[in-house]
Amino acid sequence: MIKIFEFGQVSNEEIFARNNPTGDVSLIVKDIIENVITNGDDALKEYSLKFDGASLDNLEVTKEEIDEAFNIVEPEFIRILKDAAENIREFHLAQKKNSFIINNQEGVVVGQKVMPIEKVGLYVPGGTAAYPSTVLMDSIPAKIAGCKEICITTPPLKNGKVNPVILAAAKIAGVDRIFKVGGAQAVAALAYGTKTVTKVDKIVGPGNAFVAEAKRQVFGMVDIDMIAGPSEILVVADKNSNPQFVAADLLSQAEHDKNASAVLVTDSMELAKQVQSAIEEQLKNLSRYDIARASIDNNGKIIVAPDIKYAIDIANEIAPEHLELAVENPFDILDSVKNAGSVFMGRFCPEALGDYFAGPNHTLPTSGTARFSSPLSVDDFVKKMQYSYYTQSALEKVAKDVAYFANKEGLDAHANSALIRMKK
Repeated sequence: MIKIFEFGQVSNEEIFARNNPTGDVSLIVKDIIENVITNGDDALKEYSLKFDGASLDNLEVTKEEIDEAFNIVEPEFIRILKDAAENIREFHLAQKKNSFIINNQEGVVVGQKVMPIEKVGLYVPGGTAAYPSTVLMDSIPAKIAGCKEICITTPPLKNGKVNPVILAAAKIAGVDRIFKVGGAQAVAALAYGTKTVTKVDKIVGPGNAFVAEAKRQVFGMVDIDMIAGPSEILVVADKNSNPQFVAADLLSQAEHDKNASAVLVTDSMELAKQVQSAIEEQLKNLSRYDIARASIDNNGKIIVAPDIKYAIDIANEIAPEHLELAVENPFDILDSVKNAGSVFMGRFCPEALGDYFAGPNHTLPTSGTARFSSPLSVDDFVKKMQYSYYTQSALEKVAKDVAYFANKEGLDAHANSALIRMKK
């Protein structure tokens, strides 16, 4: 049963369970990466058989397989995928940034070019628990950014195929290539390349502890989006909130993972007890009961704070992945929220809207990293290059100043590179 604490009975550090990978995970992943570097496609096929039970001749999904999958998926879900994709596309189009030029001094031009990362790899959890939402959330911003090649890796089913809903979402999003590879080995293949799998410049997307550790280990060879920890939700609810709604939202994250954290902070002990009871009732009907049960029992918490202001202070300290403001006028307190991955406003905006349909991205910072990082966006798929241009006369005006500055740092050659151009 979810535990209730009065304000001050539990520290902010104890509210969310935040797990670091064990040494065993790190060593296993290191061996997997080295095997993929050495043996390429053969290692990938070996791991697919070992971990997924799939015997593969070809690692890449064919156009025929994609078309077949698109026809298998029910038309109603295709419609929903397209509607969700349009919402995601509209939101992320607003994130595009432009290059700029500054030319307000005679003979001087400086500027910045915003350019897409050429090749990106998207890791999509697959197999029996497929996440087409991740396909849309990760690939649409990359497409908007203008990435030249967008690749997906996802675990195969035992029959050697990829879950049809993954392929349908990929077709709608405009993904270029799809590989039947999962786990840490997929991350290694994207980072280093194999005969079949494209070597990319950046890897994004969620995964289990092995995928997260693999991303950590290949960072530097490629860029990554973030190291994602277990899913988190913090609901701030006032005394007038519906306990059934709040319980349902807490369970929506608890069913993700036994290590997920679902936390309510409220100003009402009465609501706290009602939510506690509602969780027990709703748990009975969940298909992922065992997972949600473990999450709620081990990591679930209800904190009764003196008032909603204190509740927001707690949220800011924790910096949750998902933050729900189940209060009467959420826009009145939005400016008080400083640290959160994604904020869901009001009593009729469940976090599931953000997972699938609203448009803002669902790949979010976890483990308190919302204090300094952001949701996945178009910015993650571009790089910036700056440039400067000076004419001779423009350099002559500042050469001595540049040299003076360089000499202050004890760098004679720097100074000389400016002054030598002034000699007649």
